[in-house]
Amino acid sequence: MSRHLDALLDDLDDLDRSGGEVTVGGVIDKVGARGHGVTLLVPGLVGVTPLGGIPGVPTIIGLVVALLSIQLLIGRSALWLPGVLSRRGVASGRVSDAVARLRKPASWIDRIFGRRLEALTGTAAERVAAALCLVFACLLPPLEVVPFAALIPFAAIALLGLALTLQDGILMLVAFAASGAALYGIWIALPWVG
Repeated sequence: MSRHLDALLDDLDDLDRSGGEVTVGGVIDKVGARGHGVTLLVPGLVGVTPLGGIPGVPTIIGLVVALLSIQLLIGRSALWLPGVLSRRGVASGRVSDAVARLRKPASWIDRIFGRRLEALTGTAAERVAAALCLVFACLLPPLEVVPFAALIPFAAIALLGLALTLQDGILMLVAFAASGAALYGIWIALPWVG
């Protein structure tokens, strides 16, 4: 079985080791060739690492996810981000630290999942996933005021992106169910909504 996530983490680690800041645009350029699922997976994964706990980062990631999701919804094949977002980045070393934390789970996921019921990861599923990610992205800014609440939508975004990346229909069904649970969790986490 191919090792999708290990190769993706290698790409991210290479970006970090090239020196300087790791920018959003650099990440999209590097991993975008692996498919649209990856462009949703990477921001979700970044959000569930300690980087997602830095004030303002969830909102920036949310803007990126929203822009990418809209482009996926309209069927655009080449994804674009405005310069103000694509130039945003983190200092060298932080991405490698996040990648190191994700290595074991990624290896396990690569061994267990992938290429089942691929029909459930086609264009229609990609658009539904993009719509859900857009909803989650819009909910990220208000969730920043509740400690660790942004982990809920980030986990759902990562799971949707993972299912698309691995082309695993069973995982896509799980991701859709988890997205419903995440929306309910967000409803509870935001006291002014419920």
